[in-house]
Amino acid sequence: MFDWLDVRAQARAKAGLRRRLVPRSADSDVRNLAGNDYLGLARDPRVVAAASAAARRWGAGSTGSRLVTGTLDAHAELERDLADFCGVESALVFSSGYLANLGALSALGGPGTLLVADEYDHASLIDGMRLSRSDHMRVPHRDVAAVAAALRDRSRKRALVVTDSVFSVDGDLAPLAALAAVCREHSAGLLIDDAHGLGVLGPGGRGAPAAAGIAGAPDVVVTATLSKSLGSQGGVVLGPARVIRHLVETARTFIFDTGLAPASVGAAAEALAVLRAEPELADRVRASARALAERLRAAGLDAAEPAGAVVSVRAPSAQQALDWAGRCAAAGVAVGCFRPPSVPDHVSRLRLTARSDLTEQDLDHVVDVLVATAPARADERLLAT
Repeated sequence: MFDWLDVRAQARAKAGLRRRLVPRSADSDVRNLAGNDYLGLARDPRVVAAASAAARRWGAGSTGSRLVTGTLDAHAELERDLADFCGVESALVFSSGYLANLGALSALGGPGTLLVADEYDHASLIDGMRLSRSDHMRVPHRDVAAVAAALRDRSRKRALVVTDSVFSVDGDLAPLAALAAVCREHSAGLLIDDAHGLGVLGPGGRGAPAAAGIAGAPDVVVTATLSKSLGSQGGVVLGPARVIRHLVETARTFIFDTGLAPASVGAAAEALAVLRAEPELADRVRASARALAERLRAAGLDAAEPAGAVVSVRAPSAQQALDWAGRCAAAGVAVGCFRPPSVPDHVSRLRLTARSDLTEQDLDHVVDVLVATAPARADERLLAT
């Protein structure tokens, strides 16, 4: 029955697309620029202590779905805090950012709705559109005119434009203010996945919608994760109260899923409190990303200009990207490796994520390692031997 899996696995290996799990030890001294702990809060003693306290108070799990026994006082408090921080009417916490996107799109889409998505949107948005049973179409990356044409020419009454704020591949920023204006002109809604913007962009890290001046707009819905800047686990949908009410009553990934574990709720709440008290964390992570990109380009590497914390460095091929990432890890620097089909333009990359706690020495070391292990340099050393 499953012999065909071996054929597929061989094809992926030949194309340099083999993937494997690499466990990370708790005491690793590798500089981690592969994760999404943008503000360095995942191991912050205050955040860890809050997670422990929540587990002691509420237990290891939430014990049920949110509509049965799984909604704790802690969930409700975190949702109020997130809504207040991001400048929206209401918020709803999910067990992951992926489920938040699936839930929002399946509940807001459906027959009679057109979903218009940027071609570089995250996989969770694409999967959410497919599951929504909506008509959907992809438009060229950051192309506001293409979005306007799709909305103008649509046959469906309802329409929702779907976009990342900061795109996870190259780290560039969607033209959110222009998209919001086009959506309003054509009586459409706008859904923004702010996974890479919350905690990094906007005043005090309030996110890309706040930076664009559209936070709290009645036709804008925002999704985000609690697992990046807030160093915890989970996802959230933020927006008008009537949208959140609709999700509570119809979003299957909310209704039929166990509520987010108390430890994750406690950690996210404390991380949000830290960010409120230390808004300079957002400034520092952006400055680190810009400095990292500038130094990489000065060293001759093809690094994209970051809008937030994500710094993308192009590689010649999928296999060379994988080998390059392996050499970086061996030299003590963990970096992400993006290859097809994870990259929409089929160009393989290393993806580095800056953090607010990176020092000048850290940045120098990372750049030195990437330059020394780059494919051309590695080939030159092989030829020399």
